[in-house]
Amino acid sequence: MPTIFTIGYEQVTQAAVVATLKEAGVEVLADIRYLPLSRRPGFSKSSLKAAAEEAGIGYRHFKQLGTPAEGRAAARRHDHAELARVYAGQLELPEAMAQMAELRTLAEEKQVALLCYERDAAECHRSLLFDALFPDFARVDLEPVLP
Repeated sequence: MPTIFTIGYEQVTQAAVVATLKEAGVEVLADIRYLPLSRRPGFSKSSLKAAAEEAGIGYRHFKQLGTPAEGRAAARRHDHAELARVYAGQLELPEAMAQMAELRTLAEEKQVALLCYERDAAECHRSLLFDALFPDFARVDLEPVLP
């Protein structure tokens, strides 16, 4: 059975994330944040991409698979039901459907990890994306070591 990895960077360093990805054998980091920006050092798109590529891990940003503002607000409130409702609507958009097809093809060829902020995948849209797109894959939630 093919595997999809997920990883969140909440409370950890860029180095810990990259080391965890390498150790797991991840070949491509799929950044599924709508806005690939972060106040956490090392997690904005260009910095994260450079670090991943330096470690031999490809990087792809899938903006349309991110959570729109309304969903991010629900996530901050820990309203998972509302997050799921908003995100389901996002995944029905033609742009999101096209990126889902790209990501699915990529995951059939390489070891892929879905990245977002939330440490706990069960509280994050990456678990919703996994359920929608990869029902025939195993899911492994990577947890980088906390500092």
